[in-house]
Amino acid sequence: MSFSRRRFIKSLSRSALILSLDSVLSLALPLRIRAFAQNSKNTEPSKSDNLPKSPREIDVNFINVARDSGLNIKTIFGGEHKNKYLLETTGCGVAFYDYDNDGWLDIFLVNGSRLEGFPAGQEPISHLFKNNRDGTFTDVTARAGLRHSGWGQGVCIGDYDNDGWEDLYVTYYGKNVLYHNNGDGTFTDVSEKAGVAGKKTRWGTGCAFIDYDRDGHLDLFVANYISLDLATAPVPESGPCLYKGVMVACGPPGLAGDTNILYHNNGDGTYTDVSEGAGIKQANGFYGLGVLTADFDNDGWPDIYVANDSTASALFQNKKNGKFVDVGMEAGCVLSADGKPQAGMGVSAADYDLDGDLDIVKTNFAGDTPSLYHNRGNWNFEDATFTAGLGMHTQYLGWGCGFFDMDNDGWPDILICNGHVYPEVEQLKTEAGYAQRKLLYRNLRNGHFEDVSLNAGTGISTPYASRGCAFGDFDNDGDIDIVVNAVNDYPQLLRCDSRHDNNWIKVRTIGTKSNRSGIGARLKCVTRPPGELKPHQQIDEVRSGGSYISQNDLRIHFGLGKADKVELLEVRWPSGQVDTLKDIKPNQLVFVKEGTGIVRSMQFDRAKRSNPAK
Repeated sequence: MSFSRRRFIKSLSRSALILSLDSVLSLALPLRIRAFAQNSKNTEPSKSDNLPKSPREIDVNFINVARDSGLNIKTIFGGEHKNKYLLETTGCGVAFYDYDNDGWLDIFLVNGSRLEGFPAGQEPISHLFKNNRDGTFTDVTARAGLRHSGWGQGVCIGDYDNDGWEDLYVTYYGKNVLYHNNGDGTFTDVSEKAGVAGKKTRWGTGCAFIDYDRDGHLDLFVANYISLDLATAPVPESGPCLYKGVMVACGPPGLAGDTNILYHNNGDGTYTDVSEGAGIKQANGFYGLGVLTADFDNDGWPDIYVANDSTASALFQNKKNGKFVDVGMEAGCVLSADGKPQAGMGVSAADYDLDGDLDIVKTNFAGDTPSLYHNRGNWNFEDATFTAGLGMHTQYLGWGCGFFDMDNDGWPDILICNGHVYPEVEQLKTEAGYAQRKLLYRNLRNGHFEDVSLNAGTGISTPYASRGCAFGDFDNDGDIDIVVNAVNDYPQLLRCDSRHDNNWIKVRTIGTKSNRSGIGARLKCVTRPPGELKPHQQIDEVRSGGSYISQNDLRIHFGLGKADKVELLEVRWPSGQVDTLKDIKPNQLVFVKEGTGIVRSMQFDRAKRSNPAK
């Protein structure tokens, strides 16, 4: 984006970018796609006509093993065939989370509610599943003391009191909940005591623990969606509220957006709301959903990106003095390629082209494409959606998303989980449906991606009304798996079965001067693949939150390709401490302690890995 264009966009009032739903969908759709749609308006393609041509063979296969693994709890969220309020549409997040520190990922599944309510004692609740280390899980919710019910939304993980046990924060329509991990398999609700419960009228969505002032204590960022009172909220008939002629739940345009919250950790188990003083609380509310924390300018200080629905998204630059400034407009990463607002949902970051800067992928509403923002450094992003190959599909509505190295070749790939927001779209033959398949893009190592969705197994191609998703290796076989939460359906656990023999390394950070979780640490992994003269350098960061209101594994995973060792692993901690480790053997989980180095490792027998693809 040119300087003059960035300056023009910055000059616009953000409030002027709050548009009606139909306007958002029309404006966000890039000109090249709109022109194609107009030329084809006399043709009514079937859903199968929009599927891409089959790509060449890939070395991974994703299989949904949720039922066999014991994830047998259905997520309840609003009406199954018709919704009265927007509250019933957003769905829930999910977390890969090693709550008991045994080196195996457990799963926390957020649950919701319905307008008509439930008899006392029968309300849906969120569930914690313990990993049995054999491919199965046990529901330990009751023993853990996690009994809160309501309209659950998002989840994020972090050790807020630095006691060595990761704590759990869950957002709700209503008051949010901070669960202190007691270290014995149980949790205690400390929300009110800690000062992070919020108000009953708030609609919390994405969240992330972040040490924004680098004092060694995890602060907390919470996005909020809409200031919604069901007693006065408009119903579909009042507008009427229409989507392509079909009556649907009203909003978000026309409803009052809410503001973000930044809580500062006081270091004594309590938090203080510093949103206004820190520059996080905007004068006008926006419809915040997905939250991403990352150091976008490589200065060692974490910044914050918020995917906003129906308005420009936001990128808060950390000014290193306790304050943030929204630089998203001039940076060029909060609007479509044509400079128009989009309906942002989920968001993720990675250095997909290995140039040393973290890039952004964001999911959007149906009738639009995902957004891929290439970070060119110095707060200058380029919309690479079409040039990189992510601009082919407009029929899907994206939610959870993530960069992850599906085949351990050392290059981040992209997964997008889809599902429409309105059950009523089943009346429209031209739509992709309420339940939609996922999109999987393989990194071609040249700045471009290839859609391999149809060749990646039934876990990718089977349609669901998906919402939040999280990435992590639940069976410790070296492949990244995916857990997905869906509206009014059972979760999906997509096990990645591979046919390749690429190597990998996992890193678990343990802070000392920095926060105990190591959240905000920047890792650099350098290898030298056989036959290549130049070293292969990857970066990633330990982060809380992300995707769509979900939590990925806090362990950092690097695919190594055919390299037989990690030549150099550098950890830049939030405290400023830099630890450099050399000549590390592959295919193991290493625990790196700040100022000490590797203090522990876990090696897993590849012969016992879950059934590989054949």
